[in-house]
Amino acid sequence: MLENKKILLIISGGIAAYKSLELIRGLRKNKAEVNCILTENASKIVTPLVVASLSEGKVHQEMFSLVNGSRIGHVQLSRGADLIVAAPATANLIAKMALGIADNLASTTLLAANKPVMIAPAMNTQMWKHHATQKNMKTLEEQGIICTGPKKGGLACGEVGEGRMSEPQDILDEIIKHLTNTESLKGKKALVTSGATQEPIDAVRFLSNYSSGKQGHAIAKALAEKGADVTLVSGVVSLPDPAGVKTVHVKTADEMMTACNQEKSVDIAVCAAAVADWKIVNPSKSKMKKTDDLTPPKLEMTPNIDILASICKQPDRPKLVIGFAAETDDVIKNAATKRKKKGCNWIVANDVSIDTKVFGGDNNKVHLITENKTESWAEMTKHDVAEKLATYIAEALTNEKKT
Repeated sequence: MLENKKILLIISGGIAAYKSLELIRGLRKNKAEVNCILTENASKIVTPLVVASLSEGKVHQEMFSLVNGSRIGHVQLSRGADLIVAAPATANLIAKMALGIADNLASTTLLAANKPVMIAPAMNTQMWKHHATQKNMKTLEEQGIICTGPKKGGLACGEVGEGRMSEPQDILDEIIKHLTNTESLKGKKALVTSGATQEPIDAVRFLSNYSSGKQGHAIAKALAEKGADVTLVSGVVSLPDPAGVKTVHVKTADEMMTACNQEKSVDIAVCAAAVADWKIVNPSKSKMKKTDDLTPPKLEMTPNIDILASICKQPDRPKLVIGFAAETDDVIKNAATKRKKKGCNWIVANDVSIDTKVFGGDNNKVHLITENKTESWAEMTKHDVAEKLATYIAEALTNEKKT
């Protein structure tokens, strides 16, 4: 099932390191190629000899270890893998990943990685619940790190609670699911827009909106995980670039349109960005000063370019164009009208009225509107919305059931 797949397994120094031996057996049984990085503390729990014997691959421990007379670097280790798995991932390793610390081979390899990374946390319950660990986990989630576990149960310290590393079979199942998942959009090219645009008024002020970009970034990540070649055109956000995604940063709607037009032969376009509807005709290059009588300045505005409609009208338009409709009233009705007007295949509608707390939040409740039907999805995390939408996209491009 994992034939021709290369796994780089990082074993850090938690007592759960002994479980990694069973994980290695499972990976090899499924014909994966396994190479391992063993931290100094991990080597006190499982020996390099045992790990090498089970993996039938190389076990790396030192930053500057030599093999066949060539220097083995952290970059080469990360580049040669289809998936990097840290199991167990201790609180210490998680903190290093979140802060970008690179003080040993494991942390340096993770920092240099341009491949998907999966972690299986394992630690004492209080360490897991500590606000520092939870903050670090949120950072890793925003970076697109895949997490499995931890589970509740008996811990090595004798306590019972959350912090137990997922069982090797559960981790193996997640690895298989992820690597199998990457095939569904392999060979497809996707364009995703995300975040808010900013239209300058003067040197210090601009027109914008509350969009955080969380939903658009999650969609770009989900498409990349299914094997698509993804370009993310991001407006102004406070999010890290998703792993494995080419990200282009812009500010204005015109800049976003230019970046989109540079992407050719696109199969999928998902326009999730919140693009300002208007811009100032002649923004001031200097700061506008208040007058003595406090008369507000007269701002002449003009409509911005309609990015979604423009993509839909292109002669070589993508096979599947998906728009987003952020509404406060008559959500489904207004979104359905927008879909027809813009000419997109699907539109994802959601209620962004103030009391829904969608802007900046982690959850979303959306309606998927196609030419033939409307589906109202239950409230879920923006990550789960992205996963579900990506699955629908993959199905549509393979059997055209939902287009």
